[in-house]
Amino acid sequence: MFRYFPTNYVWNLSVDLAIEMGARIGEIEEMCAPLQEVARQPDAAGTAAFRETWSRMADKLCDLAAEDEARGRLLSAGEKYGRAATYLITCERLQAHGASGRLELYRRFLDVFAKGVTLAKENCARVEIPYEGAHIAGLFVQAEGVEGPAPLLVQVNGLDSTKEMKYRVGLPAWLARRGVSSLVIDQPGSGEALRLHGMTARYDSEHWASRVVDWLETRADVDPKRIGLEGVSLGGYFCPRAVAFEPRFACGVAWGANHDWRDVQKKRLQKEGSFPVPHYWAHVRWVWGAKDQDDFVAIAENVHLDGILDRIRVPFLVTHGEKDSQIPLHWAERTYEHLVNSPKRELKVVTDREGGAQHASFDNSINAGQYIADWVAETISGRTS
Repeated sequence: MFRYFPTNYVWNLSVDLAIEMGARIGEIEEMCAPLQEVARQPDAAGTAAFRETWSRMADKLCDLAAEDEARGRLLSAGEKYGRAATYLITCERLQAHGASGRLELYRRFLDVFAKGVTLAKENCARVEIPYEGAHIAGLFVQAEGVEGPAPLLVQVNGLDSTKEMKYRVGLPAWLARRGVSSLVIDQPGSGEALRLHGMTARYDSEHWASRVVDWLETRADVDPKRIGLEGVSLGGYFCPRAVAFEPRFACGVAWGANHDWRDVQKKRLQKEGSFPVPHYWAHVRWVWGAKDQDDFVAIAENVHLDGILDRIRVPFLVTHGEKDSQIPLHWAERTYEHLVNSPKRELKVVTDREGGAQHASFDNSINAGQYIADWVAETISGRTS
């Protein structure tokens, strides 16, 4: 794991994620060099300083992109806007819930991201799926070289990621080259669903996952018999749960297992394990719509997979970083052991040899991500060459 800040795991995780999304090391240095001392300070002061340097870099890139636009260099402009969006979401996700200007920062991120995708002519289209009187927003990436309905992998967030972050890490592009389309969504409790519509997370993930399948079945470019589901981090709970109760999914992938999230919270209350974001307890209460800490603890009691996974009767891949400091490896082993009725179950432990041995391979995702892409293509009839 790249550790720019020796004493701050949360910031290092954020920097690593930004690199995975396409950050440039020279810009990383410019943004992070002024933060060495403040990285040791409490969350409030530290995250404000982090926001200042990272949003300033985004401003500079947007100015440079505007200069490109003025000269008709739209592809270059699109790339710069895309990178600016990466820096905006990186600093936004570190802010406390309710922090002044956070919502405006998020809205600006969405605008800059969309402008970058359009100008760069990326294979990425925004979609909106009707849900509970509002909608679930998604990014649709079309399979390459496929005539007629294509297989598709739905991809869902963890506790603190967004659809744009997952898109930028690269799995949708790797799948597209293998003849598999992608739908990356902000499910309830994440991204737009949480920030713009107040949709909080729910343990019965099949509730929203089934509505997504309903919508996909209306699209002529999707093969309804070859729709899979992948979830990263906390999505390693949401995905197996949804696949267990929604039989229309053709396969499932947990990118970082999360078999018993209630136990993880109990350990974190005892100061065991690394936190993914600052202001952690306020963040999880926001995500789950908890009134207070006792309410959150009661909600978390439902977030486990015991007694559920024997319902899964489709192929399932569990991946996990060998050195995951957030979710111990034994929870991935537990998920695999409980997949007793899956006709094709696999546990892939990612080691230092491949790179990406940390949580959900956020420290170096490409080898683990392409392993997932190959497995999905082999399982729902894509291609690997």
